[in-house]
Amino acid sequence: MNRKLLLPLLMAASIAIAQTPCDSGMAGSYPCNDYDLMSNVPISVLITNTAGGTNTPEGSDSWGWTDPMTGKEYAIIGTTHNTGFVDISDPVNPIFLGYLQRTLGTGTSFWRDVKVYNNHAYIVADNVGAHGVQIFDLTRLRNVTTPPLVFTEDGRYTGVNSCHNIVINEDTGFAYLVGCGGFFSGGPVFLDLKTDPKNPTAAGGYSAEGYTHDAQVVTYNGPDTDHTGKEILIGSNANDVLILDVTDKSNPIKITSFSYPNVGYTHQGWFTEDQKYFILGDEEDESNFGFNTRTLIFDFTDLDNPSLHSTYLGPNSAIDHNLYVKGNLLYESNYSSGLRVIDISGIETIGANTSHNDGDGFDEVGYFDTHAASNATTFNFGSWNVYPFFASGNIIISDIKGGLFVVRQSGTLGLDDQSIGAFKMFPNPAKEKTTLRARNGERIERVEIFSVLGKRVALHPDVNQQEFDIPLGGLSKGIYMVRVNAQLTQKLIVK
Repeated sequence: MNRKLLLPLLMAASIAIAQTPCDSGMAGSYPCNDYDLMSNVPISVLITNTAGGTNTPEGSDSWGWTDPMTGKEYAIIGTTHNTGFVDISDPVNPIFLGYLQRTLGTGTSFWRDVKVYNNHAYIVADNVGAHGVQIFDLTRLRNVTTPPLVFTEDGRYTGVNSCHNIVINEDTGFAYLVGCGGFFSGGPVFLDLKTDPKNPTAAGGYSAEGYTHDAQVVTYNGPDTDHTGKEILIGSNANDVLILDVTDKSNPIKITSFSYPNVGYTHQGWFTEDQKYFILGDEEDESNFGFNTRTLIFDFTDLDNPSLHSTYLGPNSAIDHNLYVKGNLLYESNYSSGLRVIDISGIETIGANTSHNDGDGFDEVGYFDTHAASNATTFNFGSWNVYPFFASGNIIISDIKGGLFVVRQSGTLGLDDQSIGAFKMFPNPAKEKTTLRARNGERIERVEIFSVLGKRVALHPDVNQQEFDIPLGGLSKGIYMVRVNAQLTQKLIVK
């Protein structure tokens, strides 16, 4: 992006791109606790008029990709109309690079899901006919110079039609399509990606347990030594949980299936990193039984005989959707109540029916609510998915109505971690002053500070130094734009 154009772009976007700290329980208009808003790319940007389709534009699933060559981070977000790609390497100033058109001849879909393997994105959509699996080479994003672009696919697997979701075991290079109408009764369909990422080949499937809605597949290294080294699929099958050995694709073996009290709709789950516990979300138990957001924790010490270890109840009755584990934190995307972050370090001793503030080591420690209007028990709005696996600490949330949000834990990103071209500004956030330092022989000639409404609030016209302390004492708390030498612009937070 041309940094000369950054300030006008921010104003034209109605401050859609803006870092907002979580202060006194709010980040701008969004309720929060210990998680700051880095930026928001609205759904109206991700879905342009040229995307076509008749449904009201909405966001759905999301995933992330880190370029192994450059280290840049990218958000991939499915929408009703297409799949969008956003460069979030500078999380405060994301760049919408463009979108991949949906499969020719298919309509819009409220369920568009994506996963990544070997620098390729694999995309499925539900209830849209012969969509198949779209394949997009993510390394093409390195070379985008005039965004946004309209991309075309690099390949497509046509051995299935519409599928609800796709999961990938990156260790083995196999994908598992689930909820594919008319194929293996909706059970997992196996695809070999490793041989040729752009041309997957069929490797079988499993139909004996019927429809699988979502899954996680791992190369097992947990406490049950009977299954060490095997490829294990945990399927959320709407009415129960399936544990399946898929090591031999020609002969998948059912280990067990099981249910639990008050089943609404067994939706999605994730292993703890030691693979001793499996944490599950049920998508309809809140509406069917009146629970607050309920998360179920299963003991998988013995894969042949799993047991319900405990349940966790959130602070409100929002419906839970997708959840993931990273270290000792559980990241839940809970529709109307947004991202909830839960410390699971006390999972061994959690009570049978614990709440979000029990103080027992399984407690909510942060949140960012992308739907401020309510925490209603509904599917119609709020966060669909969260991706917490970027090494930088950036977290992306895909929101049904709000588009893409980039957040991160408060205090983990000072803007001094970023540079203004050949200049570095630190500290940031700052209170009394911030220092601007030139590098590579450059000089600071002129410094301007603008409010987020575009009004110039400070001017230092004749600096002519390599290092300059910018006084901030006369500025109110908030977000400002600092422009150096009438060319380069960066955000500044005055605290």
